[in-house]
Amino acid sequence: MAVYRWRWLCAYQTQKILKRYRFISIFFVCSIFFSCRQTPVNTKYYWTAPDTLEIPNSALGKEIRYGRELVVNTSRYFGPDGSISIYSGGMNCQNCHLEAGTKFWGNNFSAAFSTYPKYKDRRGEYESVTQKVMDCFERSLNVLLSTDHKQSAPDSNSREIKAIVAYISWLGKNVPRGVKPEGAQTRDLPLLDHRADTAYGRQIFYLKCISCHQKNGLGVKNPDKPGYQYPPLWGKQSYNTGASMYRLSRLAAFIQDNMPFGATYEQPQLNNEEAWDIAAFICSQPREIMDCSKDWPDPGTKFADIAFGPYADTFSYGQHKYGPFGPIELWRKNYKKNSQPAKQ
Repeated sequence: MAVYRWRWLCAYQTQKILKRYRFISIFFVCSIFFSCRQTPVNTKYYWTAPDTLEIPNSALGKEIRYGRELVVNTSRYFGPDGSISIYSGGMNCQNCHLEAGTKFWGNNFSAAFSTYPKYKDRRGEYESVTQKVMDCFERSLNVLLSTDHKQSAPDSNSREIKAIVAYISWLGKNVPRGVKPEGAQTRDLPLLDHRADTAYGRQIFYLKCISCHQKNGLGVKNPDKPGYQYPPLWGKQSYNTGASMYRLSRLAAFIQDNMPFGATYEQPQLNNEEAWDIAAFICSQPREIMDCSKDWPDPGTKFADIAFGPYADTFSYGQHKYGPFGPIELWRKNYKKNSQPAKQ
């Protein structure tokens, strides 16, 4: 009888305790639940370029070092005074891929090895890192400057292309496959809801940019070696109309995060609209025209800011070049969703 009474008393006291603290328990559980829902997991991958001291002392290391040298001093080997070829504008890869392709939001190479080969709508098929590098020679370094316009990029099996690919691969050696690190390439700036203003862009350019790139936009050559101290932004020595920098969105992002000298994405010296307007002014200036008739086999997949036809949509050439790009981008997304198979 005593044992039974003791068990009943324990159950009764336990029930009282549970009732008393039921509200606190529920509140505690709910707090954990909602805090987990409201605090997203940070899935961004942040990349730090490996130190050049880590390049191995081997045949591969020698190739990697040569690749880096080509990126930094391209014009020494390819350019008007190049030791290998004279058919390019004289710019260096580093003029667009800052700090030898290692700067955060400076068009760096961190994602190249981890995301290539990948399907490119511009090519209409999968593209390798090697093909990407050769494209840069033709478009950004403008090797089509030869008189007959038949000179093309170095052969894919050349020592130089292999060395650049080796360097790019080494830079991204620690990035997991399929991952695009934060700060790779260039940012996606907020789109303007109106056409970019070339006239205002010209004013800001004269105020902020001519001390380096000159009023005529032709840059400043190195006094003691081939290439440019400050690269040309238009004209025959600059990138041609097939280059990614000819897209307003890519150039505007690059400008805001890196220009004028000393600017960073954390401490920009230009606001969003100023960056777009300067980019519009630069892209309105004359430059070499590349035959891009074989690009974009499906015109409906073109980026909104591709400034050459044909187009599958009904937006004007002017809107494709200067915006506003929002309506075009919406059309493009719907087009791809409804008519294109997903590419892995």
